[in-house]
Amino acid sequence: MTQALAQLTGGRCVPVFICLFAMMNTGTSVTHYSVPEEMEEGSVVANLATDLGLDVQTLSGRQMRIDVVANKKYLDINRSTGELYISERIDRELLCPLKTTTYCFLKLDATIENPIRMFNIEVEIIDINDNAPHFRRGTMHLDISESSPIGERFSLNNAADPDVGSNSVKNYHLSSSEYFAIEIQTGRDGTKFADLVLKKPLDREQQSVHNLVLTAVDGGTPTRTGTASIVVRVLDVNDNAPSFDKDRYVVQVMENSPIGSLVLKLSATDLDEGSNSDIVYSYSLYTSERTQNMFNLNPENGEVTVKEMINYEEDKLYELEVVASDKGQVSLTGQCKVTIQVSDMNDPEISVKSFQSPVKENIEVDTVIAVVSVSDKDSGDNGEVDLYIPHNMPFRLRESSDNYYELLVSEQMDREKIPEYDITFTVKDRGSPPLSDNVTMTLELLDVNDNVPKFPQSFYKIRVMENNAPMALLSSLTAFDPDLHENQYLVYFIIEKEIANTSMSMLFSINPENGDLYALKTFDYEIEKEFLFHIEARDSGSPPLSSNVTVHIIIVDQNDNAPVIVSPWRAHGSVVEEKIPRSTDKGSLVAKVIALDTDSVHNSRITYQFLQVTDATLFSLDQYNGEIRTMRMFSYRDPRHLRLVVVAKDNGEPALSATVTIKLSTVETAVKAYTDMTEVPLESDLFSTLNLYLVIGLGSVSFLLLITILVTIVLKCQKPKSSQTAPPSRNSVISERNSTIADSTLVSNDAYWYSLFLAETRKGKLVVRQPVPKGSRYIVSSIPRGTGVTDTSDSAASTLQASTTSSSSSSSSSSK
Repeated sequence: MTQALAQLTGGRCVPVFICLFAMMNTGTSVTHYSVPEEMEEGSVVANLATDLGLDVQTLSGRQMRIDVVANKKYLDINRSTGELYISERIDRELLCPLKTTTYCFLKLDATIENPIRMFNIEVEIIDINDNAPHFRRGTMHLDISESSPIGERFSLNNAADPDVGSNSVKNYHLSSSEYFAIEIQTGRDGTKFADLVLKKPLDREQQSVHNLVLTAVDGGTPTRTGTASIVVRVLDVNDNAPSFDKDRYVVQVMENSPIGSLVLKLSATDLDEGSNSDIVYSYSLYTSERTQNMFNLNPENGEVTVKEMINYEEDKLYELEVVASDKGQVSLTGQCKVTIQVSDMNDPEISVKSFQSPVKENIEVDTVIAVVSVSDKDSGDNGEVDLYIPHNMPFRLRESSDNYYELLVSEQMDREKIPEYDITFTVKDRGSPPLSDNVTMTLELLDVNDNVPKFPQSFYKIRVMENNAPMALLSSLTAFDPDLHENQYLVYFIIEKEIANTSMSMLFSINPENGDLYALKTFDYEIEKEFLFHIEARDSGSPPLSSNVTVHIIIVDQNDNAPVIVSPWRAHGSVVEEKIPRSTDKGSLVAKVIALDTDSVHNSRITYQFLQVTDATLFSLDQYNGEIRTMRMFSYRDPRHLRLVVVAKDNGEPALSATVTIKLSTVETAVKAYTDMTEVPLESDLFSTLNLYLVIGLGSVSFLLLITILVTIVLKCQKPKSSQTAPPSRNSVISERNSTIADSTLVSNDAYWYSLFLAETRKGKLVVRQPVPKGSRYIVSSIPRGTGVTDTSDSAASTLQASTTSSSSSSSSSSK
């Protein structure tokens, strides 16, 4: 049957048979061991091979091992000796955190093969006293009323100990106290806890806080303990009544004492705290209504003050009974009696007969504004009186008749400094001690228009960016006038001034009410750069007062003009065609690009650079003066046609630019150069003032006329052969159609051309174009500022030559 089963399963029944056999031979008994926790690693628990009846020699061959069930591998077996030993330290509190039972087991399975057998092993972990009791809170706070009865219990937090059995908490101890003790209770699960018991009445006024120490002790060996602090705060009850320093007070008060003057201050104390110690003062029912009307009792601080005028002839003695009550839930009270004795006296009297108020601030000095009378019913020195006013006021007293005084103005007053005066008249007799009386009168001053409007600054400099929007707010020019009412109301306007037949009111506007200054038009820095005018502020007083301020408007330049290429001149389009000999030397001037920018100096600073160049090794461009020069000699490999694109860029933000394209054609032969040249420099400096413009213009015209006369004389004296026999120049740059450039020289031969006069100004290069008669020939170049006439061979100099020849002479020269 076994063979048949093997044939049906294809030989796979052997492992199943072995497993069934192993299960049949596995014992169901459990081997028990006990081991204390925290044993060192490697400690031997027992000889498992001996206890299981196994041969130690076969353990390695049968691959005996320990399998842990649902725990870490705390134990392992030594296959050489068959001993079960500790492989990792065992913490019973970590292994069995619940204290529902005192037993903690570690379940293991021991397995051997050939044949397979399994053994169940239970290792009981025995607890040791390795943990001390501890409280969840290190300090416990209790609030106990001082009226608590003896024997009242107060629950305390119990201590916790992760150990079990006898190693857990067994007892509590309380530090020494005459007011408290503890009673130990046991819960259903055997947990020990303590109750705090009051054994003596508390008195907060004697001791308000009690500090105790609770100690928890376990039953292990050695004994371990844990402590916690107990802070008992005794809560107050209203058990103390307020009490005065004395039962009776006797005080003296003078008749006619000022209302509000202090007679006596009573003070009661209460030993309680909080609202139980807050005291309120009041009259008792035994105090007469007349007395209560004469004297006021402050319920908060116990001050007794005069409420009405006291007259000795009416009452000479007053009796008061004052009650002090606390604010406890059940109020407690204390009482005292006060006797007030009135002393007889006659005070001096003062009466204001006339007082003028208000008055104008510019009232004249020595003007009478008040009349005062004084009197005293006493005799002798007690009836002699004197009248005083404060010394720091612009007034003085003058006695007009017996016991009558006049108040006069002693100096000029200013309402803007002091708008009103509180004048106190004080009368004092000459008795001992002196008695006095006083009365205070208020003098108001009326405003007078005596202050001119004032601007915070005497000069305003306002910068306005050009291309501003019309009606843009430029600034707020606000003046201040310390006067009042209509004397303070200001009106602003622009003082008319014409510049170039244009009124300031057509350029600027000011709000007459608040001084806001607006621009009425859009300004252009290239046309107008600054404005200077005045603004006046006038008040509405009578007569009106005014002041003005100078306003300097400075137009700030924007980079709103792109550079313009003025040289080389382009008759049509943006491409300039030039011819250059292939024999040109290294460093020769090929062309000079000149651009102008009408913006300010900073924005009009122009730099030049190549945008495109056919051969970067052949030409160089000076970024500051725009000169294009050869970097080497031409070779046979260089192309005959070259294209240069130069960009002129200003220094603005963002930068603007212009470009020019120069097409160069190289030729094998050079044309003859023009050696008869005369320089005509034209300098023009642009300044801000019109007079300087006129002086420079007249000087330039005179200088140009003188140069023209000299050139005409030279041309008359020279022979035509001089220009025909001049040797050809290797550095010449020839343009058959338009112009010829020698160094920085441009030659024009068309019937109608423009001559370029270049002059350095503060804003860059200025180009002036003039029509030239047909048949004339001009050579124009730029001249460094301030230089004189030099030879044409010098590249730094520039010349202007005018030669008027007939067409027949030109043809004869060509035939030669």
